[in-house]
Amino acid sequence: MIKTNLFRKIVLSCIALLLIGFSACKEAKKEETDTTEKSEVSEDTSAPFFELSLAQWSMHKMILEDNVDPYSFAEKAKGWGFSGLEYVSQLYSKELEAANYSEEAMQAFVDKCNAESEKHGLRNVLIMIDRQGDLATEDAAARKVAVENHFKWVDAAAAMGCHSIRVNLSGSSEPEAWTASAVDGLSQLATYAKDKNINVIVENHGGLSSNAAMLAAVMEKVGMDNCGTLPDFGNFCIRKEDPSDWSSTCVESYDIYKGVTELMVHAKAVSAKSHNFDADGNETEIDYSKMLQIVKDAGYKGYIGVEYEGSELGEEAGIAATKELLLNAAKTLH
Repeated sequence: MIKTNLFRKIVLSCIALLLIGFSACKEAKKEETDTTEKSEVSEDTSAPFFELSLAQWSMHKMILEDNVDPYSFAEKAKGWGFSGLEYVSQLYSKELEAANYSEEAMQAFVDKCNAESEKHGLRNVLIMIDRQGDLATEDAAARKVAVENHFKWVDAAAAMGCHSIRVNLSGSSEPEAWTASAVDGLSQLATYAKDKNINVIVENHGGLSSNAAMLAAVMEKVGMDNCGTLPDFGNFCIRKEDPSDWSSTCVESYDIYKGVTELMVHAKAVSAKSHNFDADGNETEIDYSKMLQIVKDAGYKGYIGVEYEGSELGEEAGIAATKELLLNAAKTLH
């Protein structure tokens, strides 16, 4: 009987030791898991708050002057480290105008772009529309034609999975007339685009559209969820010395930081414009850290498009410099 009791005690002691060891091992595993999870969270928070897209205009010289195929856009953007594509309609105008923008020609454009973006695993973000008429002209009949000229691009954007088309508001230099015409043109186009789940977004792109307060007021008057802005860091020249020459000296401009702040209220996309860089890789006229803080403070978390327009660097080098500046500036934010 004594031997039996002794045997039981020994067995129970062994079981207890095994349980203690298992518990200790389990706690060690838990601590290891907790440490791993904390490490992963830390890595995630160091990532930028935005995704990177490339504005095709950044390579317009390659396409227009060096005969680079515009349909190589996705391949090149992928190689340069981007995940989103921002197309520019006028870079395809040669073939589309020759076909009078027929349904067949537009469908071919859509099919080719979709095939390339899918092949390279990139997202079609938006299409920038140019040369389709003035949406803010005071001539009501011409304005209606301009609106309808944009319909095919709304359809193309929808078929490509884009969230927006970017449009321009040139129009009158007289504020009251410009405002009324811009509200009407945008309202007509946004009404059509709403059923296609496409946003109509306006870039500050010269003239009164670069007066951010006025453009923001137009957005308020339109009052449609699918009508917004595309704040560009650098396009705040309201009046050129020679209005017919885009490269002429700017004689009236809007404060760029105030402008982006006002336009971010309605922003559905953001354009990181760049021209020249100093020895430290900073844009010579735009404080990117200050700009990105404004964008972040507005709660924006979508794509930011790199749009290099400089001449000191080649386009590929300028694109790379702008991308690096964006990522570095993002690390300085609070």
